[in-house]
Amino acid sequence: MTKQEFLTKISEKHADLSKKQVADLVGDVFEMISTSLQAGEKVAWAGFGTFSVTERAARKGRNPQTGEELQIKASKSVKFKVSGTMKDKL
Repeated sequence: MTKQEFLTKISEKHADLSKKQVADLVGDVFEMISTSLQAGEKVAWAGFGTFSVTERAARKGRNPQTGEELQIKASKSVKFKVSGTMKDKL
């Protein structure tokens, strides 16, 4: 499902809201999730799942073309864990 399809389905379900209002609300939800993750907080949504930030340590890797060893920098990544309720629905 694309973003536009998602917004259209929500607009159809809530006829009292315009598509622009729905887009603004959905955008605000994702912005709040992003802001919370940047602050190092977890975002837990009961019945859906939990977003959190994980850190990867620096490590050695290899260039697959040349076989040359290289250093891969430490990085942060977003992790999503599905809730048990959502797993049951699937």
